[in-house]
Amino acid sequence: MTDEDFGVAVVGLGQIGAGLAMRLVGWPGGLTVYDVRPEAVTPLVEKGARAAADLKDVATSARVISIVVLNDAQVRAVVGELLEEVAPGTVIAIHSTIDAATAPELADLAAQRGVHVLDVALTGGHFAVLEGRLVAMVGGDEAAHKLAEPVFANWAELQLHFGPSGSGIRAKLARNLLQFIGYAATGEISRLAEAAGVDLLKLAAAIRHSDAVIGGPAVVMISPTTEEYAADDMLRPIFENTRDLGEKDLAHALALGRSLGVDMPFGELGLASLATALRVPHEEATP
Repeated sequence: MTDEDFGVAVVGLGQIGAGLAMRLVGWPGGLTVYDVRPEAVTPLVEKGARAAADLKDVATSARVISIVVLNDAQVRAVVGELLEEVAPGTVIAIHSTIDAATAPELADLAAQRGVHVLDVALTGGHFAVLEGRLVAMVGGDEAAHKLAEPVFANWAELQLHFGPSGSGIRAKLARNLLQFIGYAATGEISRLAEAAGVDLLKLAAAIRHSDAVIGGPAVVMISPTTEEYAADDMLRPIFENTRDLGEKDLAHALALGRSLGVDMPFGELGLASLATALRVPHEEATP
């Protein structure tokens, strides 16, 4: 498989799946695509992909198969049909965001047939896939990932192998927790800003620019553990300073919210949990 003369396939041609497939048009061993909607298949066939008649056709024409369908039920159904026909050594990559338990179950089932199932969770979105700049968070057999790595490189700028089956989707769920909590909190800060007479579009521009420079919330994720920083750790004073500034600024923001009658549960929670989140809790006062 390392000669790149094997066939590849994409099952599920929604926004992300179609993007993956478009990046694979011209793959040396040929690209096969499949979707229950003919209108999703046609643009890729026009670019040079081959349309599969059914999942059996997919299974017999490709050795690296990407699945980008909607949910767990669809993933299970597709993998189940593929396993009836695929040859040993085939790599089935699940890109759908599914339950953390599903990928290991399917990987165990596939292993009985000598087939590899990888959970290859994606982050970056529609524009990133079109530009080949997705991040692939991979769980499963590392050797299988190495075999499929040249395929994934067509649409992923960064590939990270997180460990055994299920590791990739667990990483994606954690990443999405940050993203969607952030969206919810953005609603709160937008209400505060609007009540305070702040131009929301200009504020959004300021946030995007500063996050691009600073790195956003993940800038604090610079350690492999969530344990409290030791007293002699050189990072402790840095994060203590961050904690003190953050608590001051959160207190000011909450005071502004109270003065304007804006309910701010995310702000209250942030103030209460910031020190612990930064791993520099305050010392308990001596009675």
